[in-house]
Parts: sequence; C-alpha cells; structure tokens
Amino acid sequence: MEHLWPLAEATVREVMDAANAERAKPRAYTTYLTIMSRLDEKGMVQRRRSGKTDIYRPAWDRDAYFEQRAGAEVDALVDQYGDAALTHFARQFEQLDPARRRALQRLAKSEAQD
Repeated sequence: MEHLWPLAEATVREVMDAANAERAKPRAYTTYLTIMSRLDEKGMVQRRRSGKTDIYRPAWDRDAYFEQRAGAEVDALVDQYGDAALTHFARQFEQLDPARRRALQRLAKSEAQD
C-alpha cells in the first residue's frame, strides 16, 4: 500500500519496481502478484482489467485506511482483553498533553454526531 498510494493506480510491475527500488534483494514478480491478489480479495485494493493487464488502485486513501485498521485493532483488543484494554486506553488518554486530549475529545464528539 505504501507504494500504491503515491501511484494512485498501478500494475503489479509498477508496484514491484517501486518497492524493489528500496530493497537490497529484489522480490520476484510472482510475490507481488500474490500480494496484490490478496489485497484485492480483502477489499483493500480495487482491480480493473485493461486488455491483458490488471490495474490496481487503493480502496481507501491513506487516512481512511489507517482509520479502518485502528478501529479493527482496537475492537480486537477490547474483544480479547475487555476491561483491561479499556483501562489501559483510559490511562494512556490521561497521560496525553491536555491540548491533544481536548482535540481528541472534539474529534470523538464530531464523529459520534456523523
């Protein structure tokens, strides 16, 4: 996803080229093909066919993706650890800078109203 977001949409080869440019040991095309197919199956990317080529684009922008992932992770923690997780979140919240805490409270209120 880190390589697909800046491209907006790309083929497997374009994602591979962008990712391998940062790697000392490049990964094979089939590795990227598998990853992109799995991301498509999970709904994280959208695939369209152009001739014989599949073109992928992110299903969400970066911020929406992180919002989705954070929500899923927090839900999983609360499901698994219950009140212990919520207690830890409350402690972390209390340790935040007061300005950041107020900003988060405003954000939570505005999200609840939507």
